[in-house]
Amino acid sequence: MNTESDSLKLGWVPAHGVQLRKAGVQFDAVRVDDGERGRRLADRLAELTGGDPGPVIEVASGRRCVYFLVPAGSTDHLPWPAEVTRLTAVPDRVSYIPIPALDDMTWPLSWRYRPTCPDRFVHTRLLRSALHSPE
Repeated sequence: MNTESDSLKLGWVPAHGVQLRKAGVQFDAVRVDDGERGRRLADRLAELTGGDPGPVIEVASGRRCVYFLVPAGSTDHLPWPAEVTRLTAVPDRVSYIPIPALDDMTWPLSWRYRPTCPDRFVHTRLLRSALHSPE
């Protein structure tokens, strides 16, 4: 059975369930722990990009955080607000990012915006700019 992730050549998206992916290999992530703010931010990025902001994952339980998948290494050397967490690969620290399947039961994780092609991620500087601008 071919899955959508197979047809898009998204080897980093699991066929079923949720899997952890090591930051710094295919991508890094910026996590917004305030879920309401994160969802508004994702929707704003979608408006700015014609509906394709890049892959964004939301969590429906706990802190209800939102993960923005960005190109590996792209968050380095940029100032970030204190309310976000960068999940990156740096010396002496390894981060893992939960990735849900595209078409499977993955609660509490789901795609707010699905990946559309293998190398398309959230534009880091656009995300950073949107985080720093008033809502």
